[in-house]
Amino acid sequence: MRLYSGTAAAFINDAVQNQVAEKLKASFFDYFRYNPGPAEVSSWRNSLRALSQVFQYSGFEEQGIMLEYTLPMSSRRIDCIICGGNRLGKENAVVIELKQWEKCAQSPCENLVLTRVGGAERETLHPSVQVGQYHQYLLDMHPAFYSNAPIALDACAYLHNYTPQADDELFSPKFSETVAKYPLFTGGDVSKLRDFLKFRVSQGKGLGILSRIESEKLRPSKKLMQHVAQVIDGKKEYVLLDEQKVVYEKVLSLAKVGKAKTALIIRGGPGTGKSVIALNLMAGLLRQGYNAQYATGSKSFTETLRKIIGSRGSVQFKYFNSYMAAPKNSVDVLICDEAHRIRETSNNRFTRRESRSDKAQIDELLETARLSVFFIDDDQIVRPNEIGSTDYIRKRAAELGCKVLDYELEAQFRCNGSDAFINWVNNTLGVRRTANVIWDLHEEFDFKTFPTPGSLEAAIREKAGQGHSARLTAGFCWDWSMPNPDGTLKDDVVIGDFKRPWDAKHEATKLAPGIPRASLWAYDPNGINQIGCIYTAQGFEFDYVGVIFGKDLIYDFAQNNWVGKPEHSADSTVRRDKKRFTELVKNVYRVLLTRGMKGCYVHFMDKETEKFFKTRIEGDTSSFNKV
Repeated sequence: MRLYSGTAAAFINDAVQNQVAEKLKASFFDYFRYNPGPAEVSSWRNSLRALSQVFQYSGFEEQGIMLEYTLPMSSRRIDCIICGGNRLGKENAVVIELKQWEKCAQSPCENLVLTRVGGAERETLHPSVQVGQYHQYLLDMHPAFYSNAPIALDACAYLHNYTPQADDELFSPKFSETVAKYPLFTGGDVSKLRDFLKFRVSQGKGLGILSRIESEKLRPSKKLMQHVAQVIDGKKEYVLLDEQKVVYEKVLSLAKVGKAKTALIIRGGPGTGKSVIALNLMAGLLRQGYNAQYATGSKSFTETLRKIIGSRGSVQFKYFNSYMAAPKNSVDVLICDEAHRIRETSNNRFTRRESRSDKAQIDELLETARLSVFFIDDDQIVRPNEIGSTDYIRKRAAELGCKVLDYELEAQFRCNGSDAFINWVNNTLGVRRTANVIWDLHEEFDFKTFPTPGSLEAAIREKAGQGHSARLTAGFCWDWSMPNPDGTLKDDVVIGDFKRPWDAKHEATKLAPGIPRASLWAYDPNGINQIGCIYTAQGFEFDYVGVIFGKDLIYDFAQNNWVGKPEHSADSTVRRDKKRFTELVKNVYRVLLTRGMKGCYVHFMDKETEKFFKTRIEGDTSSFNKV
C-alpha cells in the first residue's frame, strides 16, 4: 500500500501548488477511514516541500515517485521511493528517509541517538541505521530487488532542517561505516544529494519500475533463508534428540504434502524442547526454500531471538499480532511458539486505530499459513487475556476447515533431564496430580532453599561467576517503576535490607550504560544485576535459576490448600481476575521454578509455604537453610 505515486514532474507540480499533503491526507482517509493527525500532515508539508525542491533542482521529470509505502506485514512506512534508469542504463530505485530533526545527542545504545521527537527527548534509531533496515528488508523480501533482472536499490536519509555541529553525534566514528553505506544528507547538502540521486535515477522511465515494485508479492530470498538457517545450525544448543527429531521430521513431511490447510498442535511441558524444535524447523524449512516464519507472544523472547539471529534475519521472527493485515496463505509454514500466549484479538494499547480489528488472533494465524504449527503448554497461561489452549486451537482450526493433528512431547531435557522435578513442582503447587509427591535431595538436579534473599542472590552470582548462565527471578509482588531521570533503575524489590531493581521496563527509552533493555535481560550478561519477573523470564532457560517466592501465593495448612493473596500482588491485570487469580499465580511460580537446567534455588517470604515445601522433601535437610 502507498498513499501517493506518480512522476517526478507531477510531484513537483503538486508541491508547488501545496497539494501533496492534501492528496496524502485524502488517500490516508480512503484507506484507513479516518484522517491522519495534524502533526503527520504538517510533517508531510514541510519534508515533502523540501524534497520536491531537491528533485526540481536535479531536473527530474520522468522519474517515478512513491510516497508513504507500507512494508507488508509491518507497520513501517517508507517516506519516499524514487525510481529511474541509472547512468549505466539499468533500473534503479532509491529509498529516502526524511527527518525534521534540528539536533541530536549521544545515546549509550549501539545504534541509537537522542533527539526531540513528538514533543520530548527520545532515543531513536540513527537515520542511516533506520533507512538501512528498510533497504535490507526490501533486498531480502521483495522479488523485484533479488529475482531475475533485479532493480538496483540504494538508500539515504535527508535531514533538511539539520545543521551539523562540531563533533556532531550523527557523524561520530561509531556510525561512519553505516553512513558510508547509507549516506546522510543535512540541510546544506542539497548539491550532494542531487549528485547522489542523479547518478542513480537520472535516465527517467520510472513509472514502469514503480509498477514492478507494486505488483510483485513479497517473499524471502534464498540468501535470507540461507543466512537464518546457517545461524541456527551453528548453535550447538539447538541439537535435536530422540522424539524432538521425530516431531521435526513430521513437520517437514507435512510441509511437502499438497496444499491442504493443516494445523499441527505440539504439546509439551517445561524442558521438553519445544523452542529447540521450533528453531530447527525454521532452519530446515528455510534451507528447503519454504517461506517459514516464527512467531511468539513474548517481546523478550522474540527480541532475544532477533539478537541471536541478527538484524538481517529478524524479519522472519515476528509476534502473534503481526498478521492482522497479512494476505491469506502468504506464509508456507507459520511456527507459533508459546502458543498458550495467544490472545483474543491482536489489538493492544499501541495498535493504531486504522489497524484495530475484531477478528480473533487465532483466525489471523491460521489464515496466514498453509501449515500452522503450535507449540503449547496449557499450564503456562499467566495472564487473563492469554486464551491459547489446546482445545481452543483445535476447535477453531476445525471450524476454519483445517486438518488438525496432535503430538505430545514427553521426554525432559531441562532440570538435568529430571522428569521427577517437573512432576514434583506440578504436584506440590497443585497444578496437576503426579506420581512424584516427594522430592529426593539426592537427585542430580540441585534444589535448595535459602533463608534470605541476599544469600539466594549470592549463590546465583557464585554460579554465574563459575561460567554458568544464572538469573534471579521473583513473583510479581512489587511495583515495576520507570527508570530514574539519569537512566538508572529504581530498587523496587525491597525485602528488609535487601533492595534490588526489576529489569528495565519494555517502554523505558533511556537507560544508563550497562543496563540491558527488558527484552534482552535473559541474554545480556548484565541481566545478573536485575531481578526478572514472569514476563521477562518465561520462554527462557538458564543453568541455574533463583526464585523469590512472594506472598501473593501461600500454603494455608488450616485449609490444606493453596491460597492466592491479590493484596500482595503488583500485577494489576492478574489481580483483577479474582476468579482465576490463584490458578494464574500458581502457573507463574511453576514457570519460574522450572527455568533451571541444573539447579533451582528458592527463598520463601512466607515461612508456612516454605514449611509445606519441606514436608514434601526427603534426604538430608539438616543444613538445608543454613547458607
